[in-house]
Amino acid sequence: MSDNAINLQFQQLYELIQSARNRALFAVNREHLQLYWQVGAFIHGRLTEENWGEKVVEQFSEWLNEKDPTVKNFDRRNIYRMREFFLAYHNVQLGLDENSLSIVGSTKPQLQQTDNRQDKFVVSVKPQIPEMPKWLEKIPWTHHIHILSACKETEERIFYILLTEHEKYTVKELRRQLKSSLYERQKLSSKLLVHLNHPKSEKIPQVFRDRYVFEFLNLPDTFSENDLQKALVGKLKNFLLELGRDFTFLGEEYRLTVGMKDFHTDLLFFHRELQCLVAFELKTTEFEPEYLGQLNFYLEALDRNVKKTHENPSIGVLLCKTKNQEIVEYALSRNITPALIAEYQTHLIDKGVLKKLLHEWSENIENNTDES
Repeated sequence: MSDNAINLQFQQLYELIQSARNRALFAVNREHLQLYWQVGAFIHGRLTEENWGEKVVEQFSEWLNEKDPTVKNFDRRNIYRMREFFLAYHNVQLGLDENSLSIVGSTKPQLQQTDNRQDKFVVSVKPQIPEMPKWLEKIPWTHHIHILSACKETEERIFYILLTEHEKYTVKELRRQLKSSLYERQKLSSKLLVHLNHPKSEKIPQVFRDRYVFEFLNLPDTFSENDLQKALVGKLKNFLLELGRDFTFLGEEYRLTVGMKDFHTDLLFFHRELQCLVAFELKTTEFEPEYLGQLNFYLEALDRNVKKTHENPSIGVLLCKTKNQEIVEYALSRNITPALIAEYQTHLIDKGVLKKLLHEWSENIENNTDES
């Protein structure tokens, strides 16, 4: 038997081992979450009925530590986190496909509140604890703690839960997305992105945003397009975190030959779900309509000379320092190619500003709905 055949069989065995390990880790995580949910429910019930004062929780923690020192993570702080975990989701039903990420885009999840007017439930000798929603099992407890601490709204929490599971975020990556106000940026983008003529157009608001944050580049106040390009490639892992894991990097200064002349698109990616090439053009100035002509030329060259027959039409993204939304809408109104114009910032955006913009956007939608 050849070495290649043996290595292939070894790889198959390794995949069996990894699959079993992943299932075991998932089972352990599920059991931990179920336990924390039940403890949180029990504690909430006792505190709500006023059978317990807050000091009793600390007494229980001390009692448990004396009874069995091997039981960890049940100090006063963590027990209250378990209660918060239960309270955050015990009367929420997620009205969408639990494997779907439509919450990331323009579709608002249908959150249904159960009849729980006084935010109480009865604790008997054997507490009747509501079942924990299955979608909470998708991510580990540590991720839940960060989401609960950073997010106040239910929809925002669910957004990060589903996205963390989909993108397989580490805790560090999740913290970065929370700090960069990804939820607010995604919600605002779903309103501002122009509808594209593309076979996967319904997915576009879930994949792209009209504003990106590159705080990881550490660029000076003044920089060139080449500086920006080199910095993004040099920090490709961080760049892909901002874009999303379905992006695969194909190259920088990607050569396109047309009419015996060479042209170069700044950054070229392939998106697995959209099944198409994605070209990024970088600008260090405000968007100008003539930039669109250059991008359309590159997209035509990609579709004619690079795109494979089974792939969808290429998408282009102009990344500009700033943009005027009205000028963007005028420029794209008669554009037939799948092109997007987005702006970027090299510093984290103030979350309060984004929340204010999101609130104004929501109010405008409600006012327009009332008028209609």
